[in-house]
Amino acid sequence: MSIDQWVALAVLATLFALEGVIPFYDQATGRWSHAARNIGLALMTGLVGALMAPLIMMSIVLAQTRDWGLLNAIEVPAPIAVVAGLLLFDLWMYVWHRANHEIPLLWRLHRVHHTDPRMDSTTAFRFHPGEIALSTLLNAAVILGLGLGLGTLILYKSLMVVVILLHHSNIRLPEAWDRRLRILVVPPSMHRVHHSQIIAETNSNYGTIFSFWDRLLGSFRLRDDLARIRFGIGYFDGPQFQTPLQLLMLPLREKPRD
Repeated sequence: MSIDQWVALAVLATLFALEGVIPFYDQATGRWSHAARNIGLALMTGLVGALMAPLIMMSIVLAQTRDWGLLNAIEVPAPIAVVAGLLLFDLWMYVWHRANHEIPLLWRLHRVHHTDPRMDSTTAFRFHPGEIALSTLLNAAVILGLGLGLGTLILYKSLMVVVILLHHSNIRLPEAWDRRLRILVVPPSMHRVHHSQIIAETNSNYGTIFSFWDRLLGSFRLRDDLARIRFGIGYFDGPQFQTPLQLLMLPLREKPRD
């Protein structure tokens, strides 16, 4: 297992335990079966990611051995290059996430993540293998274009899993903590709005790590009554659609007529 995977496992275990002690939403009933479904899909998705991992390594090796990419074309101190790499890759993640909402074909895959009728830390890993395959292909191209180094990518992935697990989690953070986190990173309050059934809220708060992309690019949205949010997309949220096999088939289903 890689460093970011060990980080993900440790943070997931910690947050899942805390969700049983200080939950924001009362989701105790069916909590373990919900987690099992999401982790079951995540294992299949992870297999696709593992098979495509050599493509990412190839991009890194090419960038570093041939000095390809933006960060190799400009001479800056190593710490600045690392920070620039983190910011630029996170900006790409924002753009990719937004595209998954605005391009119908991509939304068919991404809606697997959004059809979870409840949200907790396991939702952070609920993605269709097809979405991961596409994102891996594009990530490889972006890594090559930026000239991202292995250390910077590992650091980004480690930060990313901590933040995405936190902002998907069903834990009750003090409002003051959430507000302070919001200055820099995406906290639970922002991402709970993103998982709302209300379309205008679903199509907001696209940030992965840093919250300021949403402010800068006009997609930042908050609401006071987080406890009243209904998760999902308004359809495909019944139990018959929530098994790993059904979630794999979900992109092929047509939206029900109103």
